[in-house]
Amino acid sequence: MAKKVLTVLAFVLVAALALAEEATGGASVAMKDGLKAIGMGLALGLGALGTGVAQSAIGAAALGSVVEDRRNIGFAFIFFLLPETLVIFGFVGFFLLRGL
Repeated sequence: MAKKVLTVLAFVLVAALALAEEATGGASVAMKDGLKAIGMGLALGLGALGTGVAQSAIGAAALGSVVEDRRNIGFAFIFFLLPETLVIFGFVGFFLLRGL
């Protein structure tokens, strides 16, 4: 399943690069704003999606570890919060693109 998704994404990216054209006139400003909005959405959305996928597996393992031994709660908490950095990086990308 993951191989199919990666194949489709690679195809879409290559097709977008192959079919790209230089914008002319006033369309370039509108195109720049539109692509900037798409980039901001992708930066934030994919970061949040990656965090959700990572935390789904980590949450179950962390809960099982804490149930077995309560002393593992610190490690479980740290490992559960590590994927949140993806969202933070998404926010950084969002605000960097917003400033362009």
